[in-house]
Amino acid sequence: MTLKARCWITAPGQVDLGSLSDVSMKVPHLSLVTFMLLLIQLSDYASGGKILVFPLDGSHWVNMKVLIEELHVKGHEITVVRTSDSWYISEKSPFYTSVNLPNSSGFKDNFATFLSPLLEVQLQSKRSSFWSHVWTQIQKEKMVVDQFSELHKRMSEMIIQMFEDENLMRSLHDAKYDLVLTDPGIGGGAMLARRLQVPLVFNVRWTIQGEAHFLIAPSPLAYIPFTATELTDKMTFSQRVKNVLSYILGMYTLSYITEPHYKPIVMKYFGPDVDYSTFFLDADIWLMRNDFIFEFPRPTMPNIIYMGGFQCKPPKPLPADLEDFVQSSGDHGIIMMTLGTLVGNLPPDVSEEIAAAFAQLPQKVVWRYMGQRPAKLGNNTLLVNWLPQNDLLGHPKTRVFVTHGGTNGVQEAIYHGVPIVGLPLFFDQPDNLSRIRAKGGAVNIDIAMLDRHVFGDALKTVLYSSSYRENMQMLSRLHRDQPMKPLDQAVFWIEYVIRHKGARHLQAQSNKMSWFVYNSVDVITALLTVVFFVTFTCILIVRLLWRIVFVGKKVKHE
Repeated sequence: MTLKARCWITAPGQVDLGSLSDVSMKVPHLSLVTFMLLLIQLSDYASGGKILVFPLDGSHWVNMKVLIEELHVKGHEITVVRTSDSWYISEKSPFYTSVNLPNSSGFKDNFATFLSPLLEVQLQSKRSSFWSHVWTQIQKEKMVVDQFSELHKRMSEMIIQMFEDENLMRSLHDAKYDLVLTDPGIGGGAMLARRLQVPLVFNVRWTIQGEAHFLIAPSPLAYIPFTATELTDKMTFSQRVKNVLSYILGMYTLSYITEPHYKPIVMKYFGPDVDYSTFFLDADIWLMRNDFIFEFPRPTMPNIIYMGGFQCKPPKPLPADLEDFVQSSGDHGIIMMTLGTLVGNLPPDVSEEIAAAFAQLPQKVVWRYMGQRPAKLGNNTLLVNWLPQNDLLGHPKTRVFVTHGGTNGVQEAIYHGVPIVGLPLFFDQPDNLSRIRAKGGAVNIDIAMLDRHVFGDALKTVLYSSSYRENMQMLSRLHRDQPMKPLDQAVFWIEYVIRHKGARHLQAQSNKMSWFVYNSVDVITALLTVVFFVTFTCILIVRLLWRIVFVGKKVKHE
């Protein structure tokens, strides 16, 4: 008799117990003891892990929350470390429990008071000469450096407060977490994982030392553009010079921003023998919020798992009033504009130019804007305080997405195949949009140069040139054509680390090497020394033979 038991492990931690019931009913002689033992084994397999999350507030939390909710569905117990004045991170949630740190990091206040002056400095370049433009750029860079230095200073103070709280640290030790999940854009999570001696998983694109690939993977500057250069993987000689100089200056600046705050903590709590430069390379798995649909091809590492677009999902129906507005656009369709959560409004003169450009188009416009209503706003434009970005991008009537270039928005545009008009403002946004432009899916505008004619021309180019939509739809097909959804892959590897208590076998030894050893400078120096010694010895021998043979003959002859 052949027994076919339909028992599938549908995903780590999920078992089709209904099929087991079918088996037990169809096979009456299956012993109760055997069946119970099987259920116990499957129950052990399906038991969830205990995960401690140390997130970065703001838009980064949006990504982390997606992972947390999915892990909760899989049966894992989640604890989130948050400050008492967290901006996005709620204290109470059905998906996790909170550990509250009483002293605040001031993330929201920090950025709220910073972005408006930074945008004003950027807009000043519109009215400046060449040298004034250079000075404006220097001012802008200084503001960014000072701001992030202050952020890391406050984070370091929070880490010290946390480590000095004996009751808190004892409770975290006693909880026996299976891993720490953190965003390495701040240094607290990596330090906490080392302190608790548990495996570490990064939800990452940016680290405290820059874009993650430059920290962990080989990054030849001949074809890998450094962050913020807006270059591609096909560079001329002058562009490669720019890339190398940008890399040197950029890495020095990042060290200047972070080392003074985190290095003393590493020395105090982990000892002077712990190498600060490799301390943040300790993650077992790097869940990269990126993929090679968006990124240029480059070397990678076995413990980097790409989950670009993991937060993307099919659209839900729009609210009735918004759906009515969208449908009223007819065959022309709609344009959606949002500049993210950090920028709700723009200077009035810029807003007026944008409104005037929209008013000249036959398309309807949904614009997330929280400032004073522009005087030139057309009847075709709907101003909203909030919009369902993913659902609108997935709507069949959406023709163009006007965006600042945040990672989430760009990846959702790729997922839904919607072309972009980019208005990059800060941080990684110009770089993100330059990649979409290089792949033929976007037209980008310097906001300092924006007026109704420039903006209107960019919109018409993307609206009426079919190549932009075709290119984005091609990227969408490539992105969706995967054996496993990015979110499922991310959860699998988190559970992989829990099951195997780490993934050290995937870590390259290069993490523990100095620059000198990694680049084989010592080996090259030794080999050159040998070559020099052999060459010098050969020259001496030849000279000696010359003197013996030829000079000796000459003396005898005389």
